Amino acid sequence: MERRYFLRGAVIGTSTAAFGGSLWRGAAVAEPARPGVGPYGALRPADGHGMRLPSGFSSRVVARSRQRVGPTAYVWHDAPDGGACYADGTGWIYVSNAEVTPGGASAIRFSSSGAVTSAYRILSDTRQNCAGGATPWNTWLSCEEVSRGYVYETDPWGARAAVRRDAMGRFQHEAAAADPVRRTVYLTEDESDGCLYRFTPTTWGDLSAGRLQVLVAGSATSGSYRWADVPDPDGSPTATRQQVPGAKRFSGGEGCHYANDTVWFTTKGDNRVWQLNVARDTYELAYDDSLISGSAPLTGVDNVTSAASGDLFVAEDGGTMDICVITREGIVATFLRLDGQSASELTGPAFSPDGSRLYFSSQRGSGGSSSGGITYEVTGPFRR
Repeated sequence: MERRYFLRGAVIGTSTAAFGGSLWRGAAVAEPARPGVGPYGALRPADGHGMRLPSGFSSRVVARSRQRVGPTAYVWHDAPDGGACYADGTGWIYVSNAEVTPGGASAIRFSSSGAVTSAYRILSDTRQNCAGGATPWNTWLSCEEVSRGYVYETDPWGARAAVRRDAMGRFQHEAAAADPVRRTVYLTEDESDGCLYRFTPTTWGDLSAGRLQVLVAGSATSGSYRWADVPDPDGSPTATRQQVPGAKRFSGGEGCHYANDTVWFTTKGDNRVWQLNVARDTYELAYDDSLISGSAPLTGVDNVTSAASGDLFVAEDGGTMDICVITREGIVATFLRLDGQSASELTGPAFSPDGSRLYFSSQRGSGGSSSGGITYEVTGPFRR
């Protein structure tokens, strides 16, 4: 079972990176990002993997769906989606969801040199595991993108069994972003009239019990907001998004990322990147393609992460199969492009703990099937 939106007109190592510049700080309502010359320059011709990258960057394939991962015996899952990286001694681990049913999540362990040393399953027998998010206590929250879906807390090392976190609500989950300052987790909902939620556990570090709330605000694209309790997180018989009068609607919530008192999240139905200032209780647009004259560089906004520099990296579902950068100076530009894979989407961007490698997947590869997923690594001089 596969899902695609029809568009209008068509990691743990860096999760606390500080944002600077006019887009991220300063005025109460900042100017949304505009197209410009990115920090990495023009894209070169496609390499042997069909990937167009700036000068100084290179790519490699680390896994393919239904094939063994590197020298291991583990077979990579179909439809790779949301992902994150975790420090592992001198190496690291990349986890990836499977957006199929039955779904789940898998992990790849890398040595300090970047060599694949092992791969294994960390979650099984779930449904349409789309995005998710890393926690400060080094677990992976894998989210089911189905009606009344669950959040599962998993162990990237595969030593502990995954646990279903019912208190985090049952709805069409997309992504999660943990805020260690306010000790809460923000959650997006992939519905055309979806909401933005936060879950505050009774005890930080234990997601078995807590308080689920929904963001309440007006219909404008900027302003103040408040949080209201969701009376019945189970979402039956009344969906969670319908339980609180005045809950703000977002058109297809997708990626979600926390950094420096700001929650960044994307809505694919209207091709926007939002920023929620959780210290001032205000929200505004960080990017909106309808405000751009001519061809917009970023369409089909989906998963989002940040580099050590504070630049945002936004993956496309559709568009021209790009990962775009929104710089701390407020410029949006294409960072990479995959040729010949227009029936796919880019998913799971996450940086290695040292910030030198970017991992992501093409969910359906060149054939347009969930069995054709490809997971990549890009190495190069990322800004610090």
